[in-house]
Amino acid sequence: MAHGEEWSTMTNRSYSATLSLIPYENMGSEKNAYFIIVFLVYLSSIIANVFLMCLIYLDSALHKPMYIFLFSLLVNGLIGSTAVWPKVMLILRTGDNTISVAGCFTQTYFMIIYGACNFTILAVMAYDRLLSIFNPLEYHALMTPQKIRQLLFASSVMPAVVILGHICLISQMSLCQYRIPRLFCDTLSFFALSCVENIQSRVSNFYGICVFICFGALPIALVFLSYFKIIVFSSKASGNAKKKAFQTCTPHLIIFTNFSFTSCFFVIYVRSNPNLQNLYLPIFYNLSPPLLHPLVYGIRNKQTRQSWSKIKKRIIFTLNEYHSTCKC
Repeated sequence: MAHGEEWSTMTNRSYSATLSLIPYENMGSEKNAYFIIVFLVYLSSIIANVFLMCLIYLDSALHKPMYIFLFSLLVNGLIGSTAVWPKVMLILRTGDNTISVAGCFTQTYFMIIYGACNFTILAVMAYDRLLSIFNPLEYHALMTPQKIRQLLFASSVMPAVVILGHICLISQMSLCQYRIPRLFCDTLSFFALSCVENIQSRVSNFYGICVFICFGALPIALVFLSYFKIIVFSSKASGNAKKKAFQTCTPHLIIFTNFSFTSCFFVIYVRSNPNLQNLYLPIFYNLSPPLLHPLVYGIRNKQTRQSWSKIKKRIIFTLNEYHSTCKC
């Protein structure tokens, strides 16, 4: 009983504590340059993502499975970057490098969701491309609205619920240290700050490995399997079919390759250098992918360019009509 009360007291004390993010203490004059870079990339990302999301919402020609999944990917990118970078910019401007334990758990939760949902949504998009290439005539019969909802639930809602369980387990660990060698919070930080290794930390660690396998390794394997089937199918197809398959898959392949490499490099670097923090690596993992998504699908994609031209003409026509009415 005494042990339980002691554990409860330690946990409550941990919740009321304030954590310090060490890297900001040694930045010096570099803070201003870092703030400008983060601010410009984050602002560009917000504008580009919201613009493409509005384009998908407003143009009924883009109400197709691929663009519905893309919309989900854009939302996830905004969630991931907004969970981290406004707080980073606030610290850079005010010099207050502290964060509450509750705020740190919230940041960690959305960071894990960002990484997991990126991979699961990209896996769903790969499956969608596979269906469109293998069964073009039956595609709409196979990719029904109900199936789209099921895939969205599996790629977005399910990871959020499962990861919440992981955060609940981590929150039961008591903390004995309060200084984090990171620009922002993550699960490794909490394991490093915890007092002792016990059954709770081992269960939480095992749960985290299961989360990684389900929402990291498995989606990556499914994407590779999808592209393997697409390559085999395209190698036997005609020249036009090969060209169409390549054009269809290129944007997705660029985004998947970029995020996979940056994620792997980020995880390897953090695990091999637990007490060091590269200031610019988090930008490539958490800030540049959300900017890349709308650029790839906006600039390279013919349909989104046509939709923008159509909406732009509609806006110009509406403005001309308004001016004509005002003159009358």
